[in-house]
Amino acid sequence: MGSIAIGVDVGGSHVSCAACNILEKKYLPETFSENDLDNQGTADEIISVWSKTIQATIDKVGLENVSGVGFAMPGPFDYANGIALFKGNNKKFENIYGLKVPEALREKMNLPDSFPIRFINDATAFAIGEDWIGKGNGFKRSMAITLGTGFGSAFLCDRLPVVSGDEVPDMGCIWYLPFKDGNADDFFSTRGFLNRYFEKTGIRLLGVKEMAHLAETDPVAKSLFDDFGTQLGIFLCPWMVKFGVEVLVIGGNISYAFPLFGESLNDCLKSEGADIKVAVSELRESAAMIGSAVLVDDSYFEKVKLLLPQMS
Repeated sequence: MGSIAIGVDVGGSHVSCAACNILEKKYLPETFSENDLDNQGTADEIISVWSKTIQATIDKVGLENVSGVGFAMPGPFDYANGIALFKGNNKKFENIYGLKVPEALREKMNLPDSFPIRFINDATAFAIGEDWIGKGNGFKRSMAITLGTGFGSAFLCDRLPVVSGDEVPDMGCIWYLPFKDGNADDFFSTRGFLNRYFEKTGIRLLGVKEMAHLAETDPVAKSLFDDFGTQLGIFLCPWMVKFGVEVLVIGGNISYAFPLFGESLNDCLKSEGADIKVAVSELRESAAMIGSAVLVDDSYFEKVKLLLPQMS
């Protein structure tokens, strides 16, 4: 077994993966591979696309150099045992419900039973990647959030996720916490942004990117971004202070619009007396692949695997 680990990021409509050199703490962008994916496909179709994507990366580095594969996977998922728990309320990957993913992949790819295939929540993988070689590196206590279709989060202390205890919400997740007229995911997601614009203008936009372009000339769009930063600060600040967060790392598609809401976010944190550095991910989509690849490091995984049953 070599020093190369492969990280896989499973999205709703595509799957991407790349290799990392675990010993040298290096992401290897030239090993990147990606394929579109029908999340309503059969179990065999889904496993086939995943295995084809992983195989393309393995072919670039040589199987003899690969020590395992890690997955950044959205929930609900049994991360400890590698079993898919997607149900109808997710409207995706329903056909792999109950599937033991490691066994299915090893069989499809003709890998030995001992070949490590490990799993972790995708937002947590993003945080681990940022901590390893990104904006969270060098800090003892960090928080990472992903802003996009959903509102992902993870708290890290000394490189490890914190998923229980008095300092964090249950599972280290904040999306389900009440906020305004619903929960945080309703407000801080793409649909929340677009719904608020529609309520004020009667116009349905396609995405936050379109809204960001409008913000240069449209006072409604501009004010919504300002308000987004302020509300994000109001919502996150109590938890970040309680946990002792030193750096907040922001990723996800909405993070590309950070110049439009970053100032109001920082102003809110200052007004609350919270001395927290705010950083936008530069690793972007590769952060989750990097974080999941780190799971292949046995010494790290020995500590993380104790936490997996508390993630869902």
